[in-house]
Amino acid sequence: MRLRRALSASAATATLIPVLLAAAPASAAPAALPKCSDVGKESYSFLDGRVFGIPESITLGTDWTTYTATLTNSSKKELTSFTLTAELGSFVYNPGEKDLSPYGDLQYWDTARNAWQPLRRADGDAGGTVPAPKALKPRESVHLQLRFRVGEDLPMDHSYDAYTGLTGSFADTYHGTDCTDSGSATGGFSPREA
Repeated sequence: MRLRRALSASAATATLIPVLLAAAPASAAPAALPKCSDVGKESYSFLDGRVFGIPESITLGTDWTTYTATLTNSSKKELTSFTLTAELGSFVYNPGEKDLSPYGDLQYWDTARNAWQPLRRADGDAGGTVPAPKALKPRESVHLQLRFRVGEDLPMDHSYDAYTGLTGSFADTYHGTDCTDSGSATGGFSPREA
């Protein structure tokens, strides 16, 4: 008798699941695509990146350092679902080291407004998404003027392997699997006290 009740309960559940899924709101967000490198694609990107104007070292303080980042579609296909993200940070190699991102400011030149626009994430790090075309045609480039500075309050108790730049991400397919790929234009620098 217990077996019959268990089978009846599981049959009822199996019958109701498709009904419940069909009643789910259609606006539910799709799951994020995996990175192409996670599904076996080698780390070759269709985006070639270049930066101009980042010096080897910068002085901490209020002076801005302006540079240009360029990403070019070097493939023969259009890159779709294209997004751009600007970053300012440093690599952290050992316990106790700090990322310089919370101590820095990053801005991009908004050509529509003719003004600098700040890039700051919710966690306080310098960086964020910048306006970009939805697709990048073959041999087409995006150019962005950015500027950054690092505050004098940055603890100089260790050396920093710092960087700033632009990353472009796009939808791709690898062996029948939809995924996202990216390419970047970044430059490195070392902060120093005045």
